[in-house]
Amino acid sequence: VQLQASGGGLVQAGGSLRLSCAASGRAFASYVLGWFRQAPGKERDFVAGIGWSGATTYYADSVKGRFTISRDNAKNTVYLQMNGLKPDDTALYYCAADQDPSLNSVRDSSRYDYWGQGTQVTVSS
Repeated sequence: VQLQASGGGLVQAGGSLRLSCAASGRAFASYVLGWFRQAPGKERDFVAGIGWSGATTYYADSVKGRFTISRDNAKNTVYLQMNGLKPDDTALYYCAADQDPSLNSVRDSSRYDYWGQGTQVTVSS
């Protein structure tokens, strides 16, 4: 499975961006998918996760109410809609996929089998 993230950029505080992550592989519809981010000098943190059907979603407290994760299994793509962006959201954003469809430890980066290359999000104040 290969993941290709896109949609990052430079935006002013309060603005919006939508990240996309396109995946190869026929079993995409059964994967748990997640978005993580890593700011310079910091660890990679969980942002959002979504179950295989799209019905179950998870968010970090810092983004709850501002970010929305969704998926289109017909297009093998997962999205992260980011509204109300803050300078603290500045980071390299990664998408990740896990073949295990269970919803245990969605926030744990170690469970994910595949990672995209990252897309940079920069929020200016």
